[in-house]
Amino acid sequence: MLPIALGVFLVWYFLSKLTAQDKSDIINSFKSANYWWVLFSLCLGALSHLSRAYRWHFMLEPLGFKPKFANSVMTVFVAYLVNLGIPRAGEIARATAISKYENIPVEKAFGTIVAERVADALMLLLIIGIAFVLQTDLLMQHLFKGSSSSAIQTFVLLFILAVLAILFYRFIKKSTHTFFIKIKNFVNGLIEGVISIFKMKKKWAFIFHTIFIWTMYVLMFYVVSFAIPETTHLPFEAIIVGFVVGALSMALTNGGLGTYPVFVAGALILYNIEDNPARAFGWIMWTAQTLMVLLFGGLSFLFLPIYNRKKAIH
Repeated sequence: MLPIALGVFLVWYFLSKLTAQDKSDIINSFKSANYWWVLFSLCLGALSHLSRAYRWHFMLEPLGFKPKFANSVMTVFVAYLVNLGIPRAGEIARATAISKYENIPVEKAFGTIVAERVADALMLLLIIGIAFVLQTDLLMQHLFKGSSSSAIQTFVLLFILAVLAILFYRFIKKSTHTFFIKIKNFVNGLIEGVISIFKMKKKWAFIFHTIFIWTMYVLMFYVVSFAIPETTHLPFEAIIVGFVVGALSMALTNGGLGTYPVFVAGALILYNIEDNPARAFGWIMWTAQTLMVLLFGGLSFLFLPIYNRKKAIH
């Protein structure tokens, strides 16, 4: 409940800080927005979800399982829906649902999902790297307020943390304590998950779909910029930075409740977008994504047992 409570608090705090004029401007931006672009964004999002369901098969097939595509799609949407209520529980729900309707062991299904998440994490890190390469000066100035000494201190701190992480990993590799053995097994499992991607027969297809999924994510963000006149001429660098900030904010609360609109608006303001249009952009983007998950996730939750009951009858 804590992430939900935090999200609700942030929404209340955001609204409480707005003046009557701010609220009026944001409402006008909502009214004047071109929702055909928002609909196009949702179509791109749907393509990414279909691709994610199809990509899953590349990891299940080597294990001897060939689930029906419809079941894969619906369990993916159910996972997104559950994540809105309980963060990260969607992965468990997805593995459980596919296990129930396709007779795939839960632990094997969950293992493939973890490996998928590792691949997605690598893609997100790649996009974050691109954002820093394209906007190093702007981000450094924003993060460190133009202080070179602060930047040096931060890099030194990151270096120390990296060294400590390496030393800690070497320690747990040699440790025989039960707790550290569990950590070691978890880390080794993640590493094996990444390696297994390159060992699968259709690894290039898997990599293609991974790139396709994240390209659709970025394009979803990009096309919504045409819905509001003030954000129409955003440069590519602003799109990437806004996307990265929004993606990271999703981890703070359930589905980015309260955080996504505020963080995205903060990123766009760096590119001289007025406060209220930037806020409207963030809220339109978040609302559209959330409604899509609620709609398709809810329908998937209802139709999964119906679809599989009909199959069982035939």
